[in-house]
Parts: sequence; structure tokens; C-alpha cells
Amino acid sequence: MIRSRSKRRPMSEINVVPYIDVMLVLLVIFMATAPLLIQGVEIVLPQADSEPLPKAQQEDPLIVSLRADGSIFVNFGLPEAAADGGTRISPGALTEQAAQIVRTRPDLPVFVRADTSLAYGRVIEVMSILQRAGVSDVGLVTDPVDLSSISE
Repeated sequence: MIRSRSKRRPMSEINVVPYIDVMLVLLVIFMATAPLLIQGVEIVLPQADSEPLPKAQQEDPLIVSLRADGSIFVNFGLPEAAADGGTRISPGALTEQAAQIVRTRPDLPVFVRADTSLAYGRVIEVMSILQRAGVSDVGLVTDPVDLSSISE
């Protein structure tokens, strides 16, 4: 009895098709979960007819956001980026953090974003906290006026 030897040699190539399948599945999972991971501070800004700030004054500002429930959030970056979130902070911690920031960068622009439904007194409280921390100029962030909603 003679055995026939198989002339098959071991494959030295890697089959990448299963890896591509796994990669595509992971891509779909990340695409589906990415919008769920984005958390922001939901604020309905008041509308005002004003000119936007020049780009030189918008560089890396300190943004203090006030939600409708009165909670305070702090963020660095452009006012449009503040909608992406920030760090929730207490009024006492805001005083300490703002004071530290102003000591290191006294020329840093500070903006306050407050929800339209928030009481005016709460906005003034936060602005006075910032003033006690050493902030001399505070800008208020608004949305541009929607001219289509104005009735004639």
C-alpha cells in the first residue's frame, strides 16, 4: 500500500476578508453609538440684533453657560462650541476657578450663555461671582434675530 502524499503546502498568505468584515461591523457600531455619546448643555439663547465679535476677541474664551434649571457649566472655546457641553460647577467653585484663570490670563475674554427662560436675577448672580473673581469684562452670548419670524 502506497500512500499518496498531498502536495499541498501550508499557506503563507493571510486571508484578510474576515478582518474586513470585523472592521465594517465595528464601523457601523461606532457610527450608531457616536451620536449618543455627544452630550451638550441645552440652552435656548435670547435673540438680539448685534454684530458678531471679531475673530481676535473670540480666541479661547471662558464660557459660562446657565441652563433653564439654573445649573452652571464652564467651558473653554468658541461660543458655538459651548453647546457641546462643559463641566458642571457650583457657584463657589466657579469663583475659585475663574479667579485662578484670571490670575494666569488677565486678558482672557469671558462670555455668559444663559437660557431665555432663566430669571434675570440668576444671570446677575453669576456675573457678580465672575466680578468678585476678578473678571472685568463679561460678554453675553445671543442668537441672531430670525427676521422670518417677525410679523409685519
